Amino acid sequence: MTSKSARWSDLVPRVASAVVMLAAGGLDIWAGGVWFEALAVIASAVMMWELARMTRGEGFDASILLGVLTFVVLVLVIWVPGIWILPLMLLPSLIGTMAPRRDVVAFAPYALVILLTAIALVLIRNSHGVIGLTWLIAVVVASDVMGYFAGRMLGGPKFWPKVSPKKTWSGTVAGWIGAALVGACFWHFAGFGTDILWISPLIAFAGQLGDIAESAIKRRAGVKDASSLIPGHGGLMDRFDALAFAGVLAVAMNIWLHFLPVALSDEAPPLPVEITE
Repeated sequence: MTSKSARWSDLVPRVASAVVMLAAGGLDIWAGGVWFEALAVIASAVMMWELARMTRGEGFDASILLGVLTFVVLVLVIWVPGIWILPLMLLPSLIGTMAPRRDVVAFAPYALVILLTAIALVLIRNSHGVIGLTWLIAVVVASDVMGYFAGRMLGGPKFWPKVSPKKTWSGTVAGWIGAALVGACFWHFAGFGTDILWISPLIAFAGQLGDIAESAIKRRAGVKDASSLIPGHGGLMDRFDALAFAGVLAVAMNIWLHFLPVALSDEAPPLPVEITE
């Protein structure tokens, strides 16, 4: 049986790293514009490097080159008006499959998700301001925090033991409740529409699936963490896997429901590429 101290042994480094990330990320989110765009591009390039390392095969290691390619592609998509977006977004997935790769099935779709994540986050910040991105991050963080504590305190049946052995149904449901509470706060205090009450748990569920998807990739690769860049959290993929799926779904749903408020006129403009919302 796992001892109580061992169960909570990762809490201190997790909290310390989370505080640093929230402080640095919060400043970039508040600044917006090129500062936040640069953060999204660099983070995505690092995540691509982590993904390529986990799924590489024998022979030439193209991980760094794929990270650089992701950086270049995102710079072009975000800052060059009228760029032909879709072929560029597929480049890392296509080129990555040409290198020695032991897990093409995991690499190719997740590589595209990484690029879509950067675009989604930049779109939300530029088109819907600090409040839109704050809501998304709050939903993901609340779901993660509630799930972490409920899962360890309540335990119970596993959600998907073959893929993510630590995730429990109690933690999963607690994550939905936490997201719903966040939605209620933004509805009551920030003027969001009532749709946010059911959209928030759905976005949280997308984030939980993102966590499970990354866990599956790590299990297939036989590694515990995507990398060791962040104490207590592993790599950027380990920390932002939930935000990836949540952000992409949020943008897709907003195109349909228009539930996110429009940014103030003095905030950053949308991306130069033609994406209809």
